[in-house]
Amino acid sequence: MSSVSHVAAAHMEPMIAAGPSGPRPRRSFSRRNIFIYGTLALVSIYYLLPLYVMIVTSLKGMPEIRLGNIFAPPVEITFEPWVKAWAQACTGLNCEGLSRGFWNSVRITVPSVIISIAIASLNGYALANWKFKGADIFFTILIFGAFIPYQVMLYPIVIILREIGLYGSLSGLVIVHSIFGMPILTLLFRNYFTSLPEELFKAARVDGAGFWGIYFRIMLPMSLPIFVVAMILQVTGIWNDFLFGVVYTKPDVYPMTVQLNNIVNSVQGVKEYNVNMAATLLTGLVPLIVYFVSGKLFVRGIAAGAVKG
Repeated sequence: MSSVSHVAAAHMEPMIAAGPSGPRPRRSFSRRNIFIYGTLALVSIYYLLPLYVMIVTSLKGMPEIRLGNIFAPPVEITFEPWVKAWAQACTGLNCEGLSRGFWNSVRITVPSVIISIAIASLNGYALANWKFKGADIFFTILIFGAFIPYQVMLYPIVIILREIGLYGSLSGLVIVHSIFGMPILTLLFRNYFTSLPEELFKAARVDGAGFWGIYFRIMLPMSLPIFVVAMILQVTGIWNDFLFGVVYTKPDVYPMTVQLNNIVNSVQGVKEYNVNMAATLLTGLVPLIVYFVSGKLFVRGIAAGAVKG
């Protein structure tokens, strides 16, 4: 063993004398790094500056806002604008703030997300693994439907909802959001299920598993990332929707975004910018929380085949 170690040491001596090999490590403050990080910093400031202005304005009183320095932090922090935006601001004849609209949005978003994801995941699973007659035509129609402008179908849907007695109700709006969310979600689920190993599906068929058995026991446990992607897309789209909310509902069941528009564009009384900013932040709070909580799974779902053809 000693002779072997001597031979190894003899071979290592020239390498030690020659010094380390390979490319030299890059300097931390090279021109390239300064340019990249400088550009990222400028872009971040550009996008975060409006958010900063909104936050500091929502924490100021109106006398301080009238001084005109929108970038200055609040001298005296007050949460009164947030309280007023939530419970006291007037949205038309109603002066209950955004609280009613918040719960209306929850009652719209939750069932719409569950229904659209459940049906779209089944559609994508069937299109990826169970080739039936007319599957390609069905998939083509779905893809075509994903790119039809919503404005083209506003009036026909109004007539349909009126005829079935759901116009102006939350149930009608839930149906609309569920239908419009299905084409793009079906595309996402179909592409994701196509990217899974086909051997798993074939092995389950050999073992006697049927349509529902394979879906619940194999596909669902492996599809958490794509379900998170679909949930984020639907929650963000439905919660931030204004057009469908103002067209297919009435004042008593307006979602939060429609009430926000009524608060911000009110022409009566003093323009309370701090209340407007607080109301805007409250309206966007739910999508932000969803992104922060499930951001990593969203990236995993995209990387695992959510947008692969």
